[in-house]
Amino acid sequence: MSDLNPTPSSPGLHVSKPSPSEPAIASAVCHCGATATAEGDAQVGALVAGWNTNHGPAHSRGGAA
Repeated sequence: MSDLNPTPSSPGLHVSKPSPSEPAIASAVCHCGATATAEGDAQVGALVAGWNTNHGPAHSRGGAA
């Protein structure tokens, strides 16, 4: 399996939760240049919500750049 972490040449959102007892982790890279990382279930949830609102698919809906 290839590395799933997003990069500027392969933007996206990656979320991982290795086990139920460990915190979730996430990283995001948008084609607009924005980047973010988060650790902990609540912080990862906030990152995903922000990604959906302002980046990734939101750009095609006229969301923030």
